[in-house]
Amino acid sequence: MLCISHPGTDPYFNLAAEEHILKNLSADCFMLWRNDKTIVVGKHQNTLAEINMEYVRENHISVARRLSGGGAVYHDLGNLNFTFIINGIEGKLVDFKKFTLPVQEVLRNLSVNAEFTGKNNLTIKGKKISGNAEHVYKRRVLHHGTLLFSSEIDELSLALRVNPLKYRSKAVKSIRSRVTNIQEHLKAPIDVLQFKDMILEHIKNKYPDAISYEFSNEDLISINKLREDKYLTWEWNFGYSPKYDFERSFMTRAGSVQVSLNVSGGIIRNAKISGDLPGNPGISVLEVLLKGSRHEESELQKRLESIPFSEYFPDISAGEFIRGLF
Repeated sequence: MLCISHPGTDPYFNLAAEEHILKNLSADCFMLWRNDKTIVVGKHQNTLAEINMEYVRENHISVARRLSGGGAVYHDLGNLNFTFIINGIEGKLVDFKKFTLPVQEVLRNLSVNAEFTGKNNLTIKGKKISGNAEHVYKRRVLHHGTLLFSSEIDELSLALRVNPLKYRSKAVKSIRSRVTNIQEHLKAPIDVLQFKDMILEHIKNKYPDAISYEFSNEDLISINKLREDKYLTWEWNFGYSPKYDFERSFMTRAGSVQVSLNVSGGIIRNAKISGDLPGNPGISVLEVLLKGSRHEESELQKRLESIPFSEYFPDISAGEFIRGLF
């Protein structure tokens, strides 16, 4: 087993590295890694329905989509991620308990009892410390999980808070759980990097064939290309979302405005605007303008700049209107 302890904290590189290992290396692999502040959504989720867009933007939190399914999670430098990529027999690859057991063993050595609960979680005293997901590719399985060690729990809650009434779709929705940090349950203080080293040492002792591995130049070229071509793109992180309907009512100086959008592939296919704006010719202009646009702030801003917005809506700024679309 190749053991990779990657120091980089760029989420787009780390997610690309997982896919590269899964599809281009043949050996069993284990990787430990951390991301700077990031929301990572599951492959089949509607990204906008999972994030607090305003909070994410103001706090410079990255948004990325992973290869596996499941719900959205928040990463920061107090969260440790572990990945197993293992060869196996088709039909017998998925095994959440098997891949979370080494973490339980390390915590047990630290006098912390972590239990496997539900389909894919580790908990301490009923509070979640680890969410896990898997993705099967041919005869290899990618299992990865989070480990809340010393994360900013308040920021986690705020970044993932969204109004569920805005979005309607068949996308996988996250289930919010009570969470806790591992650090709070330790008898003797250690930091997240010491915890990382303990897990890596345990894996090396548990698997006799385990050896340390660093990415080669060829690996890095492949990973960075995948990062640029896929994981860094709007098309993957937002446009890949299943089709959804968006509805929102918001107040302006002109009164109440209601917006309804039909979105597919991240593109607004149809738009309906109503409210306290009777007879305003700008409504039909806006509805036509929104159609075909990405449901994304910068493109919407460009489109609104192409019309005399203030002449149609003197009591609403373009920025205020755009914020109402999220």
